[in-house]
Amino acid sequence: MASNMPAPEAPFAPAHFGGDAAERTWEEWNPTEESVRPLRGRHRVVKQRGGLARSSTVLGVGVIAAVGAGGIATAQDKPAVSISLPDSIADNLPDAKSLPGVGSLISDDADSEGSEANAAPLTATTTVADNGTAGAGEALRARILQQAEQQRAEADAEAKAAAEKLAAEQAAAAAAEQQSKAEALAAEEKRKAEEAARAKEEAERLAKLAASYALPTSSYTITSTYGESGSMWSSGQHTGLDFAAPTGTPVKAVHGGTIKSAGWSGSYGYRIVLELEDGTEVWYAHLSSMTASAGQQVATGETIGRVGATGNVTGPHLHMEVHTPGGSGLDPMAWLRDKGLTI
Repeated sequence: MASNMPAPEAPFAPAHFGGDAAERTWEEWNPTEESVRPLRGRHRVVKQRGGLARSSTVLGVGVIAAVGAGGIATAQDKPAVSISLPDSIADNLPDAKSLPGVGSLISDDADSEGSEANAAPLTATTTVADNGTAGAGEALRARILQQAEQQRAEADAEAKAAAEKLAAEQAAAAAAEQQSKAEALAAEEKRKAEEAARAKEEAERLAKLAASYALPTSSYTITSTYGESGSMWSSGQHTGLDFAAPTGTPVKAVHGGTIKSAGWSGSYGYRIVLELEDGTEVWYAHLSSMTASAGQQVATGETIGRVGATGNVTGPHLHMEVHTPGGSGLDPMAWLRDKGLTI
């Protein structure tokens, strides 16, 4: 398509074009496909200012390039923008191949590709954009879900660790309490065992003593105990233990020893003093008769005399006293019980 505008006149004619510059005249030049070569490299396009036809030409080239690119001018990550032109401009748009310097740049393949691109619906760009947006949204959603799942897993792990720690602490406390109870039970059992052992030892000791000690008489009744107060005793207190029994009841040695003395002893009547191996003396008073004499060795349970009522008495009985080696008086009942005897 030829331009309807005359070419601008050159202000001067270079000498290398031939002839005299002042005498050369210029004719109208119309570019053709043979005279126009494709422009390569970097070049500057002079902005032209003119009428509606020239502006329409430039705008038409932009529209053809955009449509020929298949709508890819719209960025994939942004929504597609539709381009609309007034009918007056769209009807007057020239063919791209008829433009100077453009026809040779557009090949048949480009035409076919451009036609296919023009034939494709413009919604493809929107679909790509939508797919890109949807893909980004899905990726963000997946990342958020992954982070939430990770946080939930960490929270579950912390809760599990706390539960395990609490269970371990409770188990340790229960074990400590059980161990404490077991130790207390063991200590109690040990104490009971020790007490039982001591009781057994004491029983064995008393059994041995009982085997080696004997009561001074039999068929008796205790009528006066050690330390009782009364006017019947010259000292004001009873110094022994009285076994009331019929006259003639046998009197026995409580333990093996030596007869230290045997005879009359004032208010005691007939009295026998038995000295034991440890120096303890046992006195037997108010006897009706004596069957052992001084210096005689006697054994446990051997008869040494008979119950009587001699001396200062109110009736037949055996008055028994116990003295330490130093001469101090002891409670005969406690002393006999200490030897394992039951009165």
